[in-house]
Amino acid sequence: MSEEGSPRSPEAKLGKEVEDLWDVQEAQLTPTEKLNACFESIPVSEFPHASPSQVIEIRSDASLGEAVRLLSQNKVLSAPVVDVDAPEDASWIDRYLGMVEFAGIVVWILHQSEKNNGSDACDAFQSAIEYSMGPAVVAAASGMSSPRYRSSQPGSPKTAGNFFEILTSSDFYKNTKVKDISGSFRWAPFLALQTSNSFLTMLLLLSKYRMKSVPVVDLGGQKIDNIITQSAVIHMLGECSDLQWFRSLGSKKLCELGLPLMNTNQVIKVDEDEPVLQAFRLMREKGVGGLPVVSGRNKPVANISIRDIQFLLIAPEIYKDYRSITAKNFVTSVKRYLENNQKASPLLSGMITCRKDDTLKDVITKLDSEEIHRIYVVDDEGNLEGVITLRDIISRIVHEPRGYFGDFFDGVLPLPANSRV
Repeated sequence: MSEEGSPRSPEAKLGKEVEDLWDVQEAQLTPTEKLNACFESIPVSEFPHASPSQVIEIRSDASLGEAVRLLSQNKVLSAPVVDVDAPEDASWIDRYLGMVEFAGIVVWILHQSEKNNGSDACDAFQSAIEYSMGPAVVAAASGMSSPRYRSSQPGSPKTAGNFFEILTSSDFYKNTKVKDISGSFRWAPFLALQTSNSFLTMLLLLSKYRMKSVPVVDLGGQKIDNIITQSAVIHMLGECSDLQWFRSLGSKKLCELGLPLMNTNQVIKVDEDEPVLQAFRLMREKGVGGLPVVSGRNKPVANISIRDIQFLLIAPEIYKDYRSITAKNFVTSVKRYLENNQKASPLLSGMITCRKDDTLKDVITKLDSEEIHRIYVVDDEGNLEGVITLRDIISRIVHEPRGYFGDFFDGVLPLPANSRV
């Protein structure tokens, strides 16, 4: 709040609205039940609008290269794909095909290149890779560098660092359209909220239902009105940290809130000497947005986020001198690239950690100031003890009432006609 008592930001103004609703809730309700009622009463139309650069759409006839460039330039993880063939008066369900994201593009390309009986384009791409760089490149990029394979192909890992440079210069990468991957198993369907949906619905979609961002559509114009990101919600919580409804939660230690939810053995992580693609594969398979790179027995030395996969595509030349692109080589190369090009990124901040006796307010302040979505819990010796994400924090603020969503997902998850997901 400002010195005059008025909210200092749109997010703080929203927090003050929650405060006013909190004060009129029935006394017998638990704090979580009160917050559920408060957030259910506020429509998502009241959430502050994202900057224009974050509310972008990617045309279905854009190439994969163009999609990567747009995502990277606008610093977003994913974007909705608008069907260029849809009629002008199409509803939003018919206008948008799905979401395209960095991880989906890379995993899809690798999947296609590895297929033995795919389309002519896929076969031509794999043949071109193997002809120019040898089968070890495909094998190394796919993480198939087993001892048996290495013994049969002596010295083969030397060219692995060139894989993405060859890939991004190929006609296959340049000419494949976003709409061409709409039926692949990596396609993300388009799920959006209407402006009248509640804040509670949005928070549950970002937490329990693991959405990275939530588009909000305006039924009047049948187009996207806003995109609510995890970072935006973290910032809102940071702006509300001094308000009464948040103060009782924010002053509690993590251990008092049952955080972290995962113990050391449950945290998904990679060793610094493992292939970096193993990190991204684990993120996709386990449904996590990032993971720690560990050294020695269990000491986190870096964090790799799903957004960092862009650096395999926009700057593939920075790895060409490495025998293989390990997690350690990847982090070292990207940091050097960012520093040389004076680009900002959470990767430059190093490991952001906390302790179990830190308060929730302390953690949210760190997440907000560093513009990150997860923080690692370490002990006094710096050993990894767990991880805390925005999803974990939201789970301690609100809960999903029984039967809350009903048939909500039936009508808002349209799949492309040729989808196989």
